Amino acid sequence: MAFLSNFPKAALQIQLKSAGARCFNASTTTQSSKSKKTLAKPNVRNVVLVEGVRTPFLMSGTDYKDLMPHNLATKTLSGLIKRTGVDKDVIDYVVYGTVIQEVKTSNIAREAMLSAGFKDTTPAHTVTQACISSNQAITTAIGLIAAGQCEAVVAGGVEFMSDVPIRHSRKMRKIMLDSSKAKTTGKKLQLLWKAMSPAVWTPELPAVAEFSTSETMGHSADRLCTAFGITRLAQDEFAMRSHKFAADAIQAGLLTDVLPYKVPKVAEYITKDNGVRPSSLEQMSKLKPAFIKPFGTITAANASFLTDGASACLLMSEEKALSLGLKPKAYLRDFVYVSQDPKDQLLLGPAYATPKVLDKAGLSLADIDVFEYHEAFAGQILANLTALESDEFAKKFLGKSAK
Repeated sequence: MAFLSNFPKAALQIQLKSAGARCFNASTTTQSSKSKKTLAKPNVRNVVLVEGVRTPFLMSGTDYKDLMPHNLATKTLSGLIKRTGVDKDVIDYVVYGTVIQEVKTSNIAREAMLSAGFKDTTPAHTVTQACISSNQAITTAIGLIAAGQCEAVVAGGVEFMSDVPIRHSRKMRKIMLDSSKAKTTGKKLQLLWKAMSPAVWTPELPAVAEFSTSETMGHSADRLCTAFGITRLAQDEFAMRSHKFAADAIQAGLLTDVLPYKVPKVAEYITKDNGVRPSSLEQMSKLKPAFIKPFGTITAANASFLTDGASACLLMSEEKALSLGLKPKAYLRDFVYVSQDPKDQLLLGPAYATPKVLDKAGLSLADIDVFEYHEAFAGQILANLTALESDEFAKKFLGKSAK
């Protein structure tokens, strides 16, 4: 999917999301800047971004491992309210996105909202869309505000890879359900005998492969890199660049959206992402392929880590924000969602979404100052950039005469 935003005193930005719920972003700026359109639509309310916050993003299995997902979401909601100074009663709606559901808090938006002290009459719901759930939450909020249903909505996302749901096998689940209905001793003994089989005790792990293709995202990324001729060296160089940028941003104090988080039984506040690890090409080259062995090019060094974290942002109608004395950080102008062949084009969402949202807004690539891509894999970013620069791709897959 793609977002198109413009900033009161800054640039036009496109934010693109493709598969991969991870934590790094890769940004690039165009060489020239053209005069900007307001992009406001007639008879449609202006929707503005007031503020956004997030927890530090941590590698799964580290300091957040004993928490629950709603703990992280609650922190972002509380932190957002504290930072903006907006009264909780001003919020008309809360919507959160997540992919891996914790069954105890199936509507995590509602549970986190209540834990954060919002009034219990505030509606909340949870959305899910693989790898772009938080974006779906934001566009849901945009729709509610643009339609006049709400004036102020909090939208966010949370993922928690430290505690994924591991179930009993389906056979065991059936035995357990049947046992609750068994009325005779004979029937109960029969079910007990079935439960003695070692096969029924094998746990059912959450699927890491696409249901429709039985292929993991990493395997798909490896094939994508091969198709676009993206070398291992190019991926390692780009990944090293991303880690350096992230480390420099942390060092310079630029990540002001990050909320310090105090985890119980952890001595110090967590203030930064723990997966930012600048390395060298020599060290990176020693790693073995992670998915397609022995000749694949995706490794642990040029792929993002599995993450625990949460975020939240406050969206309002322009009128509401100004009436409260709040200064909009951005105007959310347009968005599109796209879908492709899940087998061969799973990770090419940005290459399809970018031209579509630009055409919709009457803009070209040259009009955009900043592109923000979700970097699940360095090779995925490079493949999408290659596609966006390709006249052949535009003609064959987008139905355009040129890029």
